[in-house]
Amino acid sequence: MTSTDQLQATAAGRLAGRIAVVTAAAGGIGGATARRLARDGAVVVAIDQAPAVKEIQASVHASGGQAIGLEADCTDEAAVVRAFGDIASRHGRIDILVNAVGGGVVRPSEFWCSESTVWRRVIDVTLVSAMLCARQVVPGMRERRYGKILNISSSVAVQPAPALADYSAAKAGILGFTRSIAFELAPFGINVNAVSPGPIQTKGMDALPPEVKARSVSLVPMGYIGQPDDVANAVSFLVSDESRYITGQNLAVNGGRAYN
Repeated sequence: MTSTDQLQATAAGRLAGRIAVVTAAAGGIGGATARRLARDGAVVVAIDQAPAVKEIQASVHASGGQAIGLEADCTDEAAVVRAFGDIASRHGRIDILVNAVGGGVVRPSEFWCSESTVWRRVIDVTLVSAMLCARQVVPGMRERRYGKILNISSSVAVQPAPALADYSAAKAGILGFTRSIAFELAPFGINVNAVSPGPIQTKGMDALPPEVKARSVSLVPMGYIGQPDDVANAVSFLVSDESRYITGQNLAVNGGRAYN
């Protein structure tokens, strides 16, 4: 048995019986996370505003897992309340929430020539969505004195990036939000952590000019761009009971890239 096989055998079933909600589940990181949590035994509710979320549901079922795909805009509070209400009605509880929604930058530009409508959209998509979703699960987790919340941040939260002031601010907000509610919820047995990916091979990365991608690789000590599964593996650990004494932390998944 290879080390990978051993790891998978150890992880298999560690989320058995858990109800896990993953947002942005039609995306690269969100999709990989939904599939990984299902493989670990969770019943996964995959949420995304894109109809492609149904493909995640189908792929999980094809692998023998359990998943439901829901279409919802996580920046729309009424839609979020409805979606989480439906989940609670169907499953009775939510044990795990992974907030993977982020982005919204259509044309990155330096701050001095950017528009406030763009900032507001980026912050709504990246930060407010996580707050809206967390607000729906926290009361039940407090009552049951159990829960796992994992927020996806980014390396740009702590490392300057040109033309991404709004996105950097929103992702830094994710870290502040994570630490604040981790402190509030620790007495109730609820773990709240963040994962900050570095360069990851997603559609967003594919859309970058070749010279930008090359520079990203050059700054990673391991010498390559990570895969969505690398992030999903970290998330899987942090939402499992193996991480029960870890809360309020940010795990960088970035190939060893140092921060300034």
